[in-house]
Amino acid sequence: MRIARFSYQDSIRFGIVDEGELVVLAGDPLFAGFETTGERVPLGEVALLAPVIPRSKIVCIARNYRDHAAELGNEVPEQPMVFLKPNTSVIGPGDVIVRPRQSQRTDYEGELAAVIGRVAKNVSVDDALDYVFGYTIGNDVTARDLQKTDVQWSRAKGFDTFCPLGPAIETEFAPASDVRIVTRVNGEVRQDGTLGDMVFSVAEIISFASEAFTLLPGDVILAGTPAGIGPFVAGDAVEVEITGLGTLRNTVRDV
Repeated sequence: MRIARFSYQDSIRFGIVDEGELVVLAGDPLFAGFETTGERVPLGEVALLAPVIPRSKIVCIARNYRDHAAELGNEVPEQPMVFLKPNTSVIGPGDVIVRPRQSQRTDYEGELAAVIGRVAKNVSVDDALDYVFGYTIGNDVTARDLQKTDVQWSRAKGFDTFCPLGPAIETEFAPASDVRIVTRVNGEVRQDGTLGDMVFSVAEIISFASEAFTLLPGDVILAGTPAGIGPFVAGDAVEVEITGLGTLRNTVRDV
C-alpha cells in the first residue's frame, strides 16, 4: 500500500495511491488507521507533500556504506554512527532545496528512509522491522564545508530544506539486499548502489537507535548513503530513485 500526503483545495490530506487516483483517508494513517472517506481525487490535481513530518526526530546514520566511508577518507565505524536532523529540515517532492549563504559546497546524499509506526524502545534486531510503518526516499543534504569545520554536524545537516522526503510511503516494501538506490543530478547518475552494500542493516540501525532514545510514531530513520556524493548548485535538479519506492525529485536555488 502506497500512502501519500497531499494538498488539495486548501487542505492537507492523506490518501492511498490507486493508479492515477488517491483514495482519501479520514486522517493520518499513523494514528487514525486506514479508514477512508469514500472520496477519490485524481493525482494530477493535487500537490504531493512530504509523506511524513516527524513529530520528534530524524535519526541519520553516517558512513554506513564502505565505499562512501572510503571516498571521504574515513574508516567504517564499528557500530552505527548516529546524528540527528530537525524536523524543520523536511521538504517534499518537487520542493526547492535552498543553498545557504554560509556554505560554498552543498552535497546530495540519496538514502533509504524508514518511517517508525509505533513506540520503540530497546527493541531487538529480530523484532525491529515490526516497528516500521513503511519506507520512503530521503536526501540527506549536507553543507560539506561546514561539516568539516564544525565539531558536530547539526548545522551542516540541519538547515531548512536539507531533508527532502517522498514521494510516498510504501507499507509493503522490504529492504532487500538487491534494492538499488540511484542519485542523479540533471539526469546524470552520480550514485548507484544497493542496500546490500550497507554496513548495518535497517533492523540493526533501529535496534541500536532505540537503545539510546525512544523512537516515536512518525520518526524517520535515514539509513546512510552510497559512494558518489558530490555538490550541486542553483538551477540543478536532484533525483533519488529507489527500486519499489519511485523517485524523489527536487530543484535547487540559492538563498
